[in-house]
Amino acid sequence: MSKDLLIETQSFQPVGPITESRGGGSPMVEGILATCNVKNGNGRYYPRPIWKREIDKYMDSVRNNRATGELDHPESTIINLKNVSHNIKDIWWDGDYIMGKIEILPTPSGNILKALINSGIQVGVSSRGMGSVKQIGETLEVQDDFELLCWDFVSTPSNPGSWMHPAQLNEALQNGSIKDYSKANEIIRELLCSFGQCPII
Repeated sequence: MSKDLLIETQSFQPVGPITESRGGGSPMVEGILATCNVKNGNGRYYPRPIWKREIDKYMDSVRNNRATGELDHPESTIINLKNVSHNIKDIWWDGDYIMGKIEILPTPSGNILKALINSGIQVGVSSRGMGSVKQIGETLEVQDDFELLCWDFVSTPSNPGSWMHPAQLNEALQNGSIKDYSKANEIIRELLCSFGQCPII
């Protein structure tokens, strides 16, 4: 059975606002990275033993400060350093939820991510991995050959409602006072120009 690139987006509701690290470090946010033992919006089911095995392996990257991810999903199994926006600093379990603490890095992509979040632009967080699936009824069960690669931030998550935003923006988003997401392009262009890479957006 051949392996395919499996991308899943999980609703990422921070347990608190974006916080600045002490000593002027990078901003941090934490929340749910993934959920096991449920059928997701792509019709896939990830058994808990598979997620546990992969998280146990991934913790080596976390401990060695290399659990990085990109801004937007590439069609690749390789994490491109030039596009890295964040680094996962810690992962833990809360029932069937995989929780994570994420550091937003001061890279070009990280600065874009931070600016979007601070401006009220919703973004999603999405896992990237390789594996095969088996059709069982109406569910695609992920098989034992699954390999977790990383988590990325995305603008258009695959699952409805799979967004990440700071807790302090919840009220504004719920009451509809933040409606114009078109300013995302303006923010992205301004940041890229500051790095001498002005695009036509």
